[in-house]
Amino acid sequence: MAYAQTCAARGRACQNAVGILEITFAEIDVRVKFKIHISCLFGGRVYIQLMSHYTDNLTQLGGGNAVASDPALAVLERVPNPHSDVDYVARFTAPEFTSLCPVTGQPDFAHLVIDYVPGEWLVESKSLKLFLTSFRNHGAFHEDCTIYIAKRLKELLDPRWLRIGGFWYPRGGIPIDVFWQTGEAPKGVYVPDFGVPSYRGRG
Repeated sequence: MAYAQTCAARGRACQNAVGILEITFAEIDVRVKFKIHISCLFGGRVYIQLMSHYTDNLTQLGGGNAVASDPALAVLERVPNPHSDVDYVARFTAPEFTSLCPVTGQPDFAHLVIDYVPGEWLVESKSLKLFLTSFRNHGAFHEDCTIYIAKRLKELLDPRWLRIGGFWYPRGGIPIDVFWQTGEAPKGVYVPDFGVPSYRGRG
């Protein structure tokens, strides 16, 4: 517990101004900015807002952003992994992914599951959402979309392991499911099932 010194510096006693600061990031030069609630000048509590360098270089988080007109133009962003000493699986699920058939221009829909074991980096989730949304008016086959997404993430993150499952809804009565992974998952890591049943129609 640390008593705020702002009030005393301004010649006012602030007996109830208390803040709690706990930083546990190992080997990271954390830069913080303090936002002091002005009520502490009048005997209230001090409120501290911490902002680390995690977010310094992010351009899309916390604001309105236009969706790129093409996936190749979409910007994927990353943040440091605070637990890079541990192997764990992070999963993203996009059950309403959509793109266009490159031949007919008709909409295609898929349920995507992305699993990865991060190394030094994590994908920033808003940038991933905008990246996936950029496929909405993009014409490409199912296989192309699925593998392109995985390759972009692999290039961005250099993960210890990554896999993607693209479960595409059927057109013409035949669903296409696309799977790809970088290799074997690290030993001892729990990798859950995709959780998406095979398409059975009305059977």
